[in-house]
Amino acid sequence: MKKNVNTVSQTPPLGAGGLAIIDYGAGNVQSVLFALERLGFEGNVTNDWNAIKAADKVIFPGVGEASSAMKMLEDSGLDVLIPTLKQPVLGICLGMQLMCQHSEEGNTNGLGIFDVNVVKFSNEVKVPQMGWNTIYNLKSALFDGIKENEFMYLVHSYYAPLSENTIATTNYELAYSTALQRDNFFGVQFHPEKSGIFGEQILKNFLNL
Repeated sequence: MKKNVNTVSQTPPLGAGGLAIIDYGAGNVQSVLFALERLGFEGNVTNDWNAIKAADKVIFPGVGEASSAMKMLEDSGLDVLIPTLKQPVLGICLGMQLMCQHSEEGNTNGLGIFDVNVVKFSNEVKVPQMGWNTIYNLKSALFDGIKENEFMYLVHSYYAPLSENTIATTNYELAYSTALQRDNFFGVQFHPEKSGIFGEQILKNFLNL
């Protein structure tokens, strides 16, 4: 099933394709839209293949449980489409985790974009990790204007271990990947749309890539 769920016009400096926000029933879409509006950007919330492929930038948000979210991607065929995209793509929270090879949550196979398996924090720490934590070892233009050890807002029980795709790190029980990049694909474990002015700067950096 491919249809437009909700369309909001786009504004410059994005090109004619605009910004697509993937809608698959498991995204924190409204808070992302509000953050974009504060920056003067608008987006097209959609699961339409043509609109997503034509977009200049794509945001892949996510909240909830991995296996049910992956099932919704499969039902709409978006699991096939997303790995083929050539423009910059940003996965947020569960969106980032679904871009990995596998998640322990629900024993879920992901999209295989990042060569890393998502695992659960141990019982030695409070789960989920909820609240503000620092990011460091920043290695991408995604973090232009962001200082080392800046605080971002996180809510998650599963994490991506450090790997060759790691572009930012956070400590909680151990050091783990709080952001990943491979080619045109980016992922952040934190919620930039809920992380104040510095989170909004990261969104702006992505839109200006």
